[in-house]
Amino acid sequence: MSDNSNPYQSPEAPIVPETPKSGILTGTMLSFLKEASPWLRFIGILGYIYFGIICLFTLIAFIAVITGNTSSFNFGFDFLEAIGGAVVLIVYGLMGLIIFFPAHFTYKFGAYIRNYFNSNSSDDLELAFKNNKSLWLFSGIIAIISISIVALILIIGLIAIIAAL
Repeated sequence: MSDNSNPYQSPEAPIVPETPKSGILTGTMLSFLKEASPWLRFIGILGYIYFGIICLFTLIAFIAVITGNTSSFNFGFDFLEAIGGAVVLIVYGLMGLIIFFPAHFTYKFGAYIRNYFNSNSSDDLELAFKNNKSLWLFSGIIAIISISIVALILIIGLIAIIAAL
């Protein structure tokens, strides 16, 4: 018996990677996507407009800082007059960056859904959902950063209160 097989050996199965289950978009799902597409594009356009307004305010703050006319940023304290414009400039710049990306991803999500219904190309649908994923990924990261900043401010505030006592 020079056979290499062992009758008591456990059976072996080839390792096959698990493939994701591919589903079908039902008519109801497609109608929901079609109804959402114009609203997604509308909200994206409003985000772009808001981004433009913030950029305009940032430009005004920048000009005020360059010309030294920061009296509109003075909150009643003379020492803030020098840095008030710069602080407003930084805050508006960050707000603009934070506003742009969700607006962009939302608009692209709606636009690719519209393209999908016009072309019936699965590539358009994949790009739509890629932008949807990017929207929520960016929103989650911003939420984590916001929570961290609030927690840091609370800790610093508590330390300042304890130190003042």
